[in-house]
Amino acid sequence: MALRSAIINVIFKAASKAARRMLRDFGEMENLQVSLKSSADFLSQADLSAKRTLMDELKTGRPGWDIISKETKRIEENLTDGATWIIDPLDGNTNFLHGVPHFAISVAVLENKKLTAAGILDPLRDEFFFAELGKGAFLNDRRIRVSGRKRIENALFATGIPIIGRNTAEQEISSINQLEYIMPRCMGIRQFGSAALDMAWVAAGRFDGFWEYGLQLWDIAAGTLLVREAGGFVSDFSSKDTILENGDIVAANAGLHVPLLKLLREGEKAQTKV
Repeated sequence: MALRSAIINVIFKAASKAARRMLRDFGEMENLQVSLKSSADFLSQADLSAKRTLMDELKTGRPGWDIISKETKRIEENLTDGATWIIDPLDGNTNFLHGVPHFAISVAVLENKKLTAAGILDPLRDEFFFAELGKGAFLNDRRIRVSGRKRIENALFATGIPIIGRNTAEQEISSINQLEYIMPRCMGIRQFGSAALDMAWVAAGRFDGFWEYGLQLWDIAAGTLLVREAGGFVSDFSSKDTILENGDIVAANAGLHVPLLKLLREGEKAQTKV
């Protein structure tokens, strides 16, 4: 059993407290499917409630630390050399809105512009994924590693489908081309609607890789450290370490990261069949 550090305990306590209210709200959401407006209003309140609880607990645990979340400006306008929380109180809010039981609370620590700690809590499955720089990745105190698969045809991948208004037209076309190109070459591709959990599952070896365009810092910060500490690789589509700035991400185990990048580049150039 892993001995959790003080910072991981702060993350776990804050996420667990936010999760208790979130689970109650999710139960109400499942019974609220009356209209899109009423459901969306309830979702906004649930998201805000989770954020307040999470921020209050994190501020209590580490007074004076900055916090970056959905309401803050872009990363380059906010980052300092001091310690910063990067939080997503409800990753998978579309799932939550529709009563789909797949969402998470994501928290990461950035110090001197390096990710140093992370925690992702799946409240419905009671699974807490956490990692610290140089100390490995864990699931509920059990050490986890990325999968050992090395052949694309045996691999199960995850991705995010472009969302209207979030992705550029170019990203939408590239994503469609990549899906069409990769699907017949691998065992399967899943789209579950929570980037944080997709990356946590890569770290745990459930998925062999994950990619998506145009994510935000709070979507991927915790998952990035988890995958790397579990022995995987994370980059943008050009193999560069600019994911926290541009939000384009490819994560995979050591044997499949380069082959997956190659397929994505080939697929991006392929012509979509009509």
